[in-house]
Amino acid sequence: MANGESDRMVPSKNTLALAARLPRGELVPLYPDAGHGGIFQYHDEFVAQALGFLES
Repeated sequence: MANGESDRMVPSKNTLALAARLPRGELVPLYPDAGHGGIFQYHDEFVAQALGFLES
């Protein structure tokens, strides 16, 4: 699960709750000062983490 610290479309508390309910869920740290586009603002970090998750 990933979202920005200031995400209004998907509140951070919803992301935390969803990650806790998914058997293979992995919470990516909230991207600081980012909104819904956090994965684009922090694309280098996000891609590296996503690839690591998919390879596991």
